[in-house]
Amino acid sequence: MYDFEKTIDRRKTDSVKWDIKPNELPMWVADMDFQVAPEIVSAIKNKADQAVFGYEEPHDDYFNAVADWYETEHHFRPKTDWMMFVTGVVPSISSIVRRVSNVGDNVLVQAPVYNIFYNSIVNNGRHVLSSDLVFDGDGYQIDFADLEKKLADPLTTLMILCNPHNPVGKIWSRDELIKIAKLANKHHVAILSDEIHGDITFTADGYTPMFSLPEDLIQNLMVSVSPSKTFNVAALHAATIIVPNENLRNIVNRGINSEELGEPNSFAIPATVAAYEHGHKWLDELKEKLQSNRELVADYLKENLPEVKLIPSEATYLLWIDTKNVSDDSQKLEEFIREDTGLFLSSGNVYGGDGNYFLRMNVACPTDMVRDGLNRLRQGIKDFQE
Repeated sequence: MYDFEKTIDRRKTDSVKWDIKPNELPMWVADMDFQVAPEIVSAIKNKADQAVFGYEEPHDDYFNAVADWYETEHHFRPKTDWMMFVTGVVPSISSIVRRVSNVGDNVLVQAPVYNIFYNSIVNNGRHVLSSDLVFDGDGYQIDFADLEKKLADPLTTLMILCNPHNPVGKIWSRDELIKIAKLANKHHVAILSDEIHGDITFTADGYTPMFSLPEDLIQNLMVSVSPSKTFNVAALHAATIIVPNENLRNIVNRGINSEELGEPNSFAIPATVAAYEHGHKWLDELKEKLQSNRELVADYLKENLPEVKLIPSEATYLLWIDTKNVSDDSQKLEEFIREDTGLFLSSGNVYGGDGNYFLRMNVACPTDMVRDGLNRLRQGIKDFQE
């Protein structure tokens, strides 16, 4: 049994999440407050004991660990020669935007979506084109007619897919992924699938890695995966880009190399191998803990805050909370709650689409912290309404 109630004080430790005022409670950024799996810590300590930290590169043990993990957890084994090491999912996205599209092109997203996608697009001189997800009051769907229209635009050369989708917690079904892939093929649009949240799912079937689709549908596909969200090791800077098509893989690889994104730090490889080889049981117990926290939030909101609504989700430890009955300005609401109670959530407006009506809450923390956050949320919304 692993301990998901114990945590450590990360104030004054260079933590982005915990760089806050004394009375504040951060439940915003996708960073868990659980201690890392001890198997990962052991691998890092063993590496540190070598006391030499020279240049490194990944070998077969790294790529086989990635392949083994996907075969065991997600029932499809990607070929190791499809894989390239990279120092993070976001660096891989920005590099691919530069390599696979041109300045002035459209890069298609599905808002509301992870806000850093916009940075990777706009900062590189491309245009964001969103085929907004359609909200029916309970969940989100793809408007496939709108998606095709926007893929068909001659300026659209790349689509960034989020699977499972952050912030709404949606797992795209195999049929939906096939439909997306067929449309992208038809209109000669490359797909970059960010699958960083793929391990943290709460359905019987889990998620479908896009590289597991039929061979003819994955020739314009690039998939970015990482242990960083699953095991809370973001600062180790390790990710893998999986590209089945050799020509496309060579293009992506040139970007990684020219931008110096392929060189691991001393702990990236042993920590990733340890996570993927020994992290299965830890992940199972983590998901049980997260599910318990998700249920706690759902019950609390129903009982104590009926004016806000938790959107049912299938993945991630990030909850999407509908606050349209309270405010149509999520940034104003988030700032008020933080100032009033110290609770620090993510305002939905940064994700685009209909995000102005939502707040995002991270529940990857001990039970007491979730309860504290919920009590602060209740107080903040009550004071906001008054």
